[in-house]
Amino acid sequence: MPKRILQGTVVSDKGDKTVVVNVERRFTDPVMKKTVRKSKRYHAHDESNDIKVGEMVTIRECRPISKLKSWEVVSGQGE
Repeated sequence: MPKRILQGTVVSDKGDKTVVVNVERRFTDPVMKKTVRKSKRYHAHDESNDIKVGEMVTIRECRPISKLKSWEVVSGQGE
């Protein structure tokens, strides 16, 4: 099964080997017919600890690493 790939902005890097990535998606509301922005935060694994807040990163779905982490950083400005 293909792994999902998302792109977003890092909002926190306080955890050890963990970054929190805010992913925003835009879609048209089926009832209101208006474009809506919806965002979600994902905890992603960053093995090298070199990703900083504000960077655009690409994350990929992976096996569960901890209770909240089941995504890993594929690429970013820090790499």
